Amino acid sequence: MSDQNNNWERGVLEKLALSALQEQRRARHWGIFFKTLTFGYLFLVLFMFMGWMGGGHDSTLSTGKHTALVDLQGVIASDTAASADNLIPSLQDAFEDKGTVGVILRINSPGGSPVQAGQINDEIRRLRAKYPSIPLYVVVEDICASGGYYIAAAADKIFVDKASLIGSIGVLMDGFGFTGTMQKLGVERRLITAGTNKGMLDPFSPAVPEQQQYIKQMLTEIHQQFIDVVKQGRGARLKETPDTFSGLVWNGQQGVEIGLADGFGSLESVARDVIKEENIVDFTMKDNFADRLAKRFGAGVASALPGFAMQGNGVNLR
Repeated sequence: MSDQNNNWERGVLEKLALSALQEQRRARHWGIFFKTLTFGYLFLVLFMFMGWMGGGHDSTLSTGKHTALVDLQGVIASDTAASADNLIPSLQDAFEDKGTVGVILRINSPGGSPVQAGQINDEIRRLRAKYPSIPLYVVVEDICASGGYYIAAAADKIFVDKASLIGSIGVLMDGFGFTGTMQKLGVERRLITAGTNKGMLDPFSPAVPEQQQYIKQMLTEIHQQFIDVVKQGRGARLKETPDTFSGLVWNGQQGVEIGLADGFGSLESVARDVIKEENIVDFTMKDNFADRLAKRFGAGVASALPGFAMQGNGVNLR
């Protein structure tokens, strides 16, 4: 009988201990949950406080007369801040604002995608025609080359610093060839395609003269489009020489002399002395935190997918 009582007491104690342990685990889990919730809330508040969650242009816009600023910084590509998706809405907001006296597009870019640059150039010309009383001036910082200049050519005037780099009116498609290295290492390339030219520019296969000639012709056509845009934008101001469209880069002083630029000036001096409105309001579209996260996630997913596109680094105005 005594043994039965001991077993019963032991069983009760074990159940109580197990129950207490489970209760502690539940309390710990709830504690972790609420701590995580609080931590996330604090980060959300921090993001909002620092402006990371907000997109669009400057929230401190003046209601009076002003010079509208749009910044084009970095490589021009669809997944960068200097994309047509970001620049075009910024320019539209700047022109449409009732207080805008003039627009300054400040450029610091080595170039990039001819498609993106062409779309921005087209939109600038459309906006200038729609709002003829609002001038658009480009102010060049360190560099406005190739695709950057493709865009700048649509402006009323281009202002540079004497040491700015400007020009590079040309087109390139770059890549590498590893066939010699593969032969030395005894590596065999096994490329299977459907379509005679699907593997064009594959860096691990020998170059095919006919395909190279095709690419050269395509680049020549894009180069001519670039030349036409520059001639249309600069008109009689352009002092054309054999080197003008050769891809050379000039400093700002040389650029003014040969008609690629109109004069010297900074953001502040052009706003003050040319537009006659020193109050500058930034209309540059800013990516919010969610947009940047989505772009990075999308880029990561894309890089993990099989390559169905033509090999190579793409066509660039830089």
